[in-house]
Amino acid sequence: MSLLKAELKEILKNRKLLIPIIAVLFVPILYAGMFLWAFWDPYERLDDLPVAIVNEDRGADFEGTNLELGKELVTKLKDSKDFNFQFVSKKEAYKGLKQQKYYMLVEIPENFSENATTLMDDHPKKLDLTYVPNESFNFLSSQIGETAVLKIQTSLQEKITETYAETMFDKIGELADGMGQASDGAGKLSDGVSSLNEGSEKLHEHLTVLAEKSVEFNAGVNAVNSGSNELASGTKALSDGLGQLKEGHGQLQTAADKLADGNGKLATGISQTKDGLKKAQTSIPDLISGTEQLQTGAETLASGLSQWQQGANQAANGAGQLNNGIAALEQQLEQVMPALPPEKQAALKGALQQLSAGSQEVKDGTAKLSGVAGQLSSGAKELSNNLVRVNEGQKALQAGINQLATGSEQLDKGSQELIAGQQQFRAGMETFGAKLGEAHQGSSELAAGSTKLSTGLNQLKDGSHAFTDGAGQLADGSEKLKSGTSELLEGSQELAGKLADGADEVSGVKGKKETYNMMAKPIEVKQNKLNEVPNYGTGFAPYFVSLGLFVGALLLSIVFPLTEPMTVPRNGFSWFASKFIILVTIGVIQALLAVFVLLVGLDLQVQSVPMFIFFTIITSITFVALIQFFVSLFGDPGRFMAIIILIMQLTTSAGTFPLELIPNILQPFNSFLPMTYTVHGFKAVISSGDFGFMWQNVGILSIFILIFMVGTLGYFNFKHKRQFASTVEQS
Repeated sequence: MSLLKAELKEILKNRKLLIPIIAVLFVPILYAGMFLWAFWDPYERLDDLPVAIVNEDRGADFEGTNLELGKELVTKLKDSKDFNFQFVSKKEAYKGLKQQKYYMLVEIPENFSENATTLMDDHPKKLDLTYVPNESFNFLSSQIGETAVLKIQTSLQEKITETYAETMFDKIGELADGMGQASDGAGKLSDGVSSLNEGSEKLHEHLTVLAEKSVEFNAGVNAVNSGSNELASGTKALSDGLGQLKEGHGQLQTAADKLADGNGKLATGISQTKDGLKKAQTSIPDLISGTEQLQTGAETLASGLSQWQQGANQAANGAGQLNNGIAALEQQLEQVMPALPPEKQAALKGALQQLSAGSQEVKDGTAKLSGVAGQLSSGAKELSNNLVRVNEGQKALQAGINQLATGSEQLDKGSQELIAGQQQFRAGMETFGAKLGEAHQGSSELAAGSTKLSTGLNQLKDGSHAFTDGAGQLADGSEKLKSGTSELLEGSQELAGKLADGADEVSGVKGKKETYNMMAKPIEVKQNKLNEVPNYGTGFAPYFVSLGLFVGALLLSIVFPLTEPMTVPRNGFSWFASKFIILVTIGVIQALLAVFVLLVGLDLQVQSVPMFIFFTIITSITFVALIQFFVSLFGDPGRFMAIIILIMQLTTSAGTFPLELIPNILQPFNSFLPMTYTVHGFKAVISSGDFGFMWQNVGILSIFILIFMVGTLGYFNFKHKRQFASTVEQS
């Protein structure tokens, strides 16, 4: 205690020591009080901060409304007290900004309102608001300005959205009318779809029948196709047969011509024979004398009759072939007849009947002619053989001549009939030839047509298959169409109902000023603060109080000797105690002065005044113990170490910015420096009221105090043994 009294006596007696100590008592006030007072609430005086506003907006037309956002913004800013707004020209604004007359400027470009009207365009344009801060003039002012610009931006967004909301509600009214019309149209659509549904059902029924009939049609086409193939084959055979018939007709015509020549000669010979027989009757003597001539004529007659008989046989054979060919032609034409026009069928049938009748007469006549020619030939031969014996019996000759005269009469008559029949035969052959040519040409045309018909029917056959498939697919599709139209009917009815309901609901939507404001600013942020901090001063108090007390302790080590005793200490503990008690006392006085200025002078609001006083004293004692330890042990280098610790604490204590925002390499120091826990404790006792957390930090600070006290005590014990041990023993 004597050493402590000596320390106090020396302080009170020595003005050079007392005055600096008294001055140091106010260091925490200067740091904490002045800083906090200066920055207690800087936003209260933003209306003194000069900001230039440049409005070059030309305005725009939007849905018939004159939109002047720039002008409206200027009006709002004039009424605002956020800054000291100066409304100047662009040239003056930039000039003043360079001359540090303004901290920042806000420029509203000329297309500001015009860009606001492009919201519904394909490529809408944003509204550019130019913010130009002079950061070299004051950096924090630019940061504050950014906040103000954000407020301006929000205000403009609300105004623009309000304008669009008003327009949108007008459009909603038009939409309600349109929905009403759409509902009426949907009703008509439903009626139309109902008719469509009925028609689709009928279409489905008819298409089903079509699909069934298409199968039958396909079968018929196959049958017709088969018949057309047979018809083509038959018409070709007919054409070939008519060609052969035409060739046979030519041969028959040639034979008929020869027969006509033979008949002429025969008629002439018969006429001559008749005349000769008449003369023979009247002049038998002349007959006898002309026996030799008669024999010669008989031989000639026999030869001519033989030729004539051959021609008659050929004619008979040709007539038979002709008759057979005509019969075959009739059978073949019976198959072709249905395909020919009725008038050609009648003409062809008449010509065939004439041909058949004429050929039959030719056949019968030539058969008779052949028989007569055979008889004549035999008689002529006998005549020739018996002329030698004519002279032997006049009576027999007379009788023979009479018979011959009678036979010549019959022969002359038959020859005339043969000539007439031959003429009819030739006329019939000419007619037959003409008709046969027409028939051949017709059969050729018929063959060509039947070929085309067969080709077409083959194509028809293929098409009928495709038609059958398509009819089936069409029937299936009609079933789907029927189902779809039923669903469409239900949907159109529902659409009509929903549109009517929607029109009723939309027509009930009415826009008014409150609605537009709600659309423009639908979200109102309600801020429920946890442990509210009213201003910057309150928020920074834990940091600046800790800083002020640390600086006060550091300056105290300069004005007060931490190791030089006023008298010889009896031991190291008394030496340490005398110094520590003086330092702690001064530190407590510093803490109390700081508390007084903060609570009374700045009206700092805390959760508990006693706890705030107590924690401020604990903080001051902690820093005093720290400074005593480093300066006592190391002297001036110890003060430098303390300054380094102060710098580290200022950056890592999270008193200003959060710990996570500082470099990672510095973050680990946070846990090992005492200011971290003083800041935490002050935050608890000033703002949060978490006294449990405060006591936790008090415990950690007490550990720091104990460590520094033990270290300092050990140093004084060590120094006392080396410096004062012998002096104490002698005394």
